[in-house]
Amino acid sequence: MGYALANELASLGAKVVLVCGPVPELPLHHSVRMIRVQSAQEMHDQCTMLFAAADGAVMAAAVADYRPAAPAKGKIRSSAEKLVIELEPTPDIAAQLGKIKKSHQFLIGFALETSQDLIKARQKMVNKNLDFIVLNALNEPGAGFSTETNKITIIDRQNKITPFELKSKSEVARDILTYLAEHIL
Repeated sequence: MGYALANELASLGAKVVLVCGPVPELPLHHSVRMIRVQSAQEMHDQCTMLFAAADGAVMAAAVADYRPAAPAKGKIRSSAEKLVIELEPTPDIAAQLGKIKKSHQFLIGFALETSQDLIKARQKMVNKNLDFIVLNALNEPGAGFSTETNKITIIDRQNKITPFELKSKSEVARDILTYLAEHIL
């Protein structure tokens, strides 16, 4: 969805910077500037720095919620011992941007939930100071990750729920940007 949104925004004339992790590279509009990062901290730092001068941000995907608390310096040799890996939370980039968001900026987030979808997505929107949230339909055939299609529901600050049918990701991106233009900008 991030690539589809970046392409649609660029085709509308927006200056777009796409910050992404180690994901497969897909075709991008010639004017999209891409910044690749390797860690959640690098993504946090880039997004925070870029957001200060931006009109807004679309947080199309979350990095991992946790990382190893003490990463190994080298290879962990196999042994008969049971390994325990302690995890710590990664920075919540959308929440950080929500804290520093100015009145002229917009902030859109995504939610992927497996139960109580609408309740959890609404809470996430409020907690992170998002203008609206896009709920992905993970359990729908043809939606979610590693597909060319997606099915979403947009939830806004007025608790308006707008469901969309299964569509190509570029059509979903246009739906999201149309909603942004009609309700936020």
